[in-house]
Amino acid sequence: MGLSIAWRLVRAGCDVRVVDPAPATGATYAAAGMITPVSEHRPTEQALRALAQDSAADYSAFLETIPGGGRCGFEAASTLLVAVDDADRHAIDELAALRPGAVEPLTLRETRRLEPLLGPRATAVRRVQEHRVDPRRLGAALLAALGDRVVRAAVRGILHEDPNDPMSPAIGVRTAEGAIFAGETVVANGLDAARLEGMPFPASLRAVYGDILRLGVPGRLRPLLTCTVRARVHGASVYLLPRADGTVVIGATQREHGGTAVSAGGVYELLRDATAVVPAVAELELLEATARARPTTLDNAPLLGRAAPGLIIATGFGRHGVMLAPIAAASVAALVDGVAPPLIAPFRPDRFAASPVSLEVS
Repeated sequence: MGLSIAWRLVRAGCDVRVVDPAPATGATYAAAGMITPVSEHRPTEQALRALAQDSAADYSAFLETIPGGGRCGFEAASTLLVAVDDADRHAIDELAALRPGAVEPLTLRETRRLEPLLGPRATAVRRVQEHRVDPRRLGAALLAALGDRVVRAAVRGILHEDPNDPMSPAIGVRTAEGAIFAGETVVANGLDAARLEGMPFPASLRAVYGDILRLGVPGRLRPLLTCTVRARVHGASVYLLPRADGTVVIGATQREHGGTAVSAGGVYELLRDATAVVPAVAELELLEATARARPTTLDNAPLLGRAAPGLIIATGFGRHGVMLAPIAAASVAALVDGVAPPLIAPFRPDRFAASPVSLEVS
């Protein structure tokens, strides 16, 4: 998120510094990279759905601005919604009812023509036209584009014009190495936003940990899949995302305990459910098991907007950070220009504060 915002501001002619001790190594490093505004749709998240749709529509143009953006694995790809039992089928039918015209029913015969390795336990399938990207390549491309604008340091706190008033204009950040002054400060450091000194109100964030696997597909089984598969297996969710390099990403658990160590139970559940959908998964090579924490808010929607003069917040994107990067970057650039995009109004960063502040954008 921070790298995308920084690059958008560089393109707008701003002098930018990204202050981060280890950029693109957190949730971005673990993310699968599904651009899925339809199959991620939840009926209680209408404002978030609108944000995701705009972001997905802008993704190709966003990548075209980044040197090397064409090598980030962005591609149109069908998403198959797969159900195993009656309750799972009911769940994918509910999604289809929410998005008439966007979700296409497929017969099992049609599905197996598309994906011959889909297992016999699939009882119902729906298809959605969506996209995917490789977040690791995207992070690397943004880092290369930003070059020496990236300062490898940890931010301790926000500097304010009046050190005793966190609602006074922000004038930069404080690191262990000293102060970095700025006309605008953007807090886009995930969960660490909750620990920053000088915030005008607490950043209401919680860590939602996730385990994700990367597996190698032997030549005799390639292609394992061509579509992204999002399956429900007796109420549990699992996805399988194939990459052009012959690997497949399987994810992702959601837990609010256990920390960033990979969970043995999580790995077991992912392999169990993925194998139920595509039995050949059992024959793949386990290359990597990764766990990271997603920065998540109380209502699962991001904190995105101006928090004080000279201070903008962009964090709490949860499982949607990669998908929402283009729209968040464009929104922050608009805020820097003095324009508050109406689309981000529901995500104002002080909405959990006891007394939300009245702040004019100027």
